[in-house]
Order: sequence, then C-alpha cells, then structure tokens
Amino acid sequence: MDKDYSEWNKKKKELNSLKTRPDFHSRDIWLCHLGLNIGDEQDGLANDDFIRPVVIVRKFNSNLCSVIPLTRTVKDSPYYFQFSFIENEISSAILSQHRPIDSKRLRKKIGFISKGNFRQLTEKLKALIP
Repeated sequence: MDKDYSEWNKKKKELNSLKTRPDFHSRDIWLCHLGLNIGDEQDGLANDDFIRPVVIVRKFNSNLCSVIPLTRTVKDSPYYFQFSFIENEISSAILSQHRPIDSKRLRKKIGFISKGNFRQLTEKLKALIP
C-alpha cells in the first residue's frame, strides 16, 4: 500500500508550531498524533488526524516522554500486553513499538492504566530489552 505523506507533513508542521503543552504523567492513556510512519511502524489513523491511543511509560520532562501505542488487536505474543482501561474492551500495548515522543503530539487524555497492569507492562517491556 502506498502512503501519501503530504497530509501528515501538514499536520506535523501544525503540531510543531504549538506553544502550549499538556500536563501528562506516567500511566496516562492519551490520544496521540503518531503520524504516518514507515513500513510496519504503527501509524496513527489517517482519517482521524493521524491519532492513535498510547500509554505513557515515562515522563522525562514536560517536553518529552516515552509511549507505547495501543491497538484492539489481541495477539498471544511476547511483544503485546493485554489489559483493559475501558469496561468490556481489551487493549493491547504493542511493546515492540515503544518510542519517545514530544509532548506536542499528545491531544487528549482518555484514561489510565491501573498500577498493577502498569507494573506488569513495564516488567514485560524490560524483559524484551537485553
């Protein structure tokens, strides 16, 4: 599938010009402008402003954090961690897609992951990194 990066480039320019940044914390779940990426990297949804939910793993400062994209796809894999933050819905954190982002990409807080699930998620993530 060919990707048209022109709309994402327009959105990136808009995001980069933002002057304010949201207040966010580890364990928060946000809608995030992940964009249109290369190959198998997780994209934001083009028809929805290139947005995808993410869980914030670590806040480094008010400008930078590390996130893991979420999907509704459930896979029995060491690279996925299933949990629920919305009643009767399973979300999967795609651990292999863990990445740093600028907080300007964060659009709207939509929930948080429980302390117990967050502990399990971070333990599983650490196990993937030698």
